[in-house]
Amino acid sequence: MTHTPTAHDGAPRDEAHGQARAHFTVPAKHPMVTLLGSGDSLLRVIERSFPGTDIHVRGNQVSAVGDAAEVALIQRLFDEMMLVLRTGQPMTEDAVERSIAMLRASGDGSAEGGEETPAEVLTQNILSSRGRTIRPKTLNQKRYVDAIDKHTIVFGIGPAGTGKTYLAMAKAVQALQSKQVNRIILTRPAVEAGERLGFLPGTLYEKIDPYLRPLYDALHDMLDPDSIPKLMASGTIEVAPLAYMRGRTLNDAFIILDEAQNTNPEQMKMFLTRLGFDSKIVITGDVTQVDLPNGTKSGLRQVRDILDGVQDVHFSTLTSQDVVRHKLVGRIVDAYEQYDSRNGRNGK
Repeated sequence: MTHTPTAHDGAPRDEAHGQARAHFTVPAKHPMVTLLGSGDSLLRVIERSFPGTDIHVRGNQVSAVGDAAEVALIQRLFDEMMLVLRTGQPMTEDAVERSIAMLRASGDGSAEGGEETPAEVLTQNILSSRGRTIRPKTLNQKRYVDAIDKHTIVFGIGPAGTGKTYLAMAKAVQALQSKQVNRIILTRPAVEAGERLGFLPGTLYEKIDPYLRPLYDALHDMLDPDSIPKLMASGTIEVAPLAYMRGRTLNDAFIILDEAQNTNPEQMKMFLTRLGFDSKIVITGDVTQVDLPNGTKSGLRQVRDILDGVQDVHFSTLTSQDVVRHKLVGRIVDAYEQYDSRNGRNGK
């Protein structure tokens, strides 16, 4: 797509008032519906995000008139959207909103800004399976995924819905399929099960299944469901409570510790020291959702003070802005954080 700042009537840009006019020409090979959305749904998202800018469409021409900085941002947005569309990936309302957020962040000098562009974030494929492709949807998610590639131990810390466990599992399946590792080990501290599973009826599988169900559900999204029992029977994929990691050395494995905020410091140290040769560890958790008994310190809260700055250990922080569930989830997370801040609640 080409864009040239100009004026409908040939008048120059009104620099004195910070106003600008820009035209965008969409190549004929890209139907306008792919750029503007069915029923102009994507265009409406853009108009809501830039309320002070007039955006007009005629044929394959799009024009924008308004504040110079906002018009420049719209220019960048349409360029990024076209880059995504050229890969064959459709744009969605969510992707447009996230692209605008990324462009605003990169333009205001905030810590969220960086060299990565929305198109780079939205077109990075992690895993293709069962007719769908798993990709990061936010800048922080891309940086988290990149950190998993670069470091041996990565902590993904953030609220519910930020994709921290799901993306880690996608990277684990990718590593297994590309033969970077020979097995995947998924584990959680079974706080709700009292960690002493002997008190529960049934076989080990029946005891752990309800608590570890979210991990199974994610696996079913990424692998042929018929293959999962075989992979588990052969030990290629293991899903077990954290207590079953004690005393082991885990070589040639991609290991994920989920819900790590519910480890105590001793359990966290025990788990980290299971690391063997040619293995990778990803630890995920939400430090605002600690379910440990009163007075028990969270190992996830403590570990950053201990390991921050240690070579080949990386801490990735995700926020409510990275929530990829229903939009309301991000607002709920923010509301709870504000409530906790007002009432002096910082978790255990």
